[in-house]
Amino acid sequence: MFDTVLLFMLLLLAIAILGGLYRAIKGPSMADRVLALDLISIMMIALIGIVSLYFETDAFLEAILLLGILAFIGAVALAKYIERGVIIERKRDD
Repeated sequence: MFDTVLLFMLLLLAIAILGGLYRAIKGPSMADRVLALDLISIMMIALIGIVSLYFETDAFLEAILLLGILAFIGAVALAKYIERGVIIERKRDD
């Protein structure tokens, strides 16, 4: 019964990821695209967690941590790009 619930959750997460992918491609503004990419990364973290539960292993937990860190850094970088137009500011001493 638990395996059936996990497989159903995987199916729902896959549908949610496809919806987020549609919004990331079709999104009317840059903010919508950033939000959709953040949604996809959170859903991928949940998907990896469910796969880890399904296979009853701890091997995927490092991938969850890595994906979470990369998603956070990416969201911060894209927010900075939207706000200022550049990600890395270089100050010249002329």
